[in-house]
Amino acid sequence: MYQFEKVNKKLLGSQVEDELMNFILEEPLEVGQKIPNEFELAEKFGVGRSTIREAVKGLVSKGILEVRRGSGTYVISTSSLEEDPLGLSRFQDKYKLALELFEVRLMLEPEIASLAAEYATKEEGEQLKVLCDEVERLYREGKNHTKKDIEFHTCIARCSKNRVVETLIPVINTAVLTFAKLTHRTLMQETIETHREITNAILNRDSVGAKCAMVMHLTYNRQALMKELQEHQEKSKKKGNTSDVSGAI
Repeated sequence: MYQFEKVNKKLLGSQVEDELMNFILEEPLEVGQKIPNEFELAEKFGVGRSTIREAVKGLVSKGILEVRRGSGTYVISTSSLEEDPLGLSRFQDKYKLALELFEVRLMLEPEIASLAAEYATKEEGEQLKVLCDEVERLYREGKNHTKKDIEFHTCIARCSKNRVVETLIPVINTAVLTFAKLTHRTLMQETIETHREITNAILNRDSVGAKCAMVMHLTYNRQALMKELQEHQEKSKKKGNTSDVSGAI
């Protein structure tokens, strides 16, 4: 159980916000549970109610808490900002979210791959090849390759040498992670082959080839996601729950 420590009354609301997040994680409070009211929290943390309100407001903006008028404040996500920098965990229909993320990826990643083929340094190309090899090794060994997969796509984004693209990396990373959790990392051969095509095109300075390979990679992913969604909907219908098409992220 979370152990409260009195915090300096001069601490900013953002610092109390961190303490409140720790309380939620360590108590722990599950999604759907109500947090203590602001009087209790103010007493426990040794700060004023206005500071508690500021901290709660911060966690509301990050999709962790939800204030329900006349009822109280509830936990709607337990993902920390590092795990969910975009606050997308608050969206309940994860299949719909994944498809929307794919729409964004299709807008961005083919062009990012094209830029990477133009601007990647020799060292970055070597790093990309190492990551490509590592994803394949982990996949073939039956191990979780998701972290390295995210690093692979992050590397491509950084190779673009576009500073705005670098700020969009969390969108790509969230999309990769969401897809992996919903499809249970089933696209081994397609992932290995398209990753290799993307890598080779970038190494060969083939911007059109890199763009086309990325489109193919994303196409395979979307097809797999649609298949998972269809199977999930069929299972829901059999259970008499046609309205629930949400997944776990």
